[in-house]
Amino acid sequence: MPRISPERRAAKRGDIIAAARRCFSRDGFHQTSMPEIAAEAGLSAGAPYRYFASKEEIILAIASDAFRLVFEPVQRLAEATDAPTVADLVAAALRTIEQDTVTDAAGRMVPVEELLRCAVQTWSEILRSEEVRDGAVKGFEGVHRSIAEALRRGQAVGSMPATVDADLAARTVMGLLHGMLLQRVAFGAADAAGLADGVQAVLRQ
Repeated sequence: MPRISPERRAAKRGDIIAAARRCFSRDGFHQTSMPEIAAEAGLSAGAPYRYFASKEEIILAIASDAFRLVFEPVQRLAEATDAPTVADLVAAALRTIEQDTVTDAAGRMVPVEELLRCAVQTWSEILRSEEVRDGAVKGFEGVHRSIAEALRRGQAVGSMPATVDADLAARTVMGLLHGMLLQRVAFGAADAAGLADGVQAVLRQ
């Protein structure tokens, strides 16, 4: 059998991930079998195992894309802006999840709704899978650190109260984003400008 090129292998992995994401978004992680993913991708039942060791490996790839969608814009703003406000940080993520499509790690355009539905399901996987949890903790800590450092810069210039614990404030920002993500998926609530204004107004009290 001819050896598959790295480019062809990467493209086929992308096809399988896209098919799995559609299945997971529609039916859930554990209601979807590997043969169903293969069928969605137009492959033979055993073909996905040539590219992934298990369904869990596919879940990890999709979970990484899903949380990158929400938190990468926040982390980018936190690291590139002198003193972003809490409302700025929240709005950065909300603007992204209001889009119809986004680019995944493989450079493909992906429906945001699919990724967000998979992100919500990933929370239950964190409780079940040590591997998923380890990846989620590493990502959480990196984003938390970037936000906390940005808020400390805000304290240095007076845009954030000096009495506020920056680490706890960063967790508050992340908690708001998790909650708004859930509202977006479960209830269709997607108003970036209005929600950012609400956050700013509430935190001024």
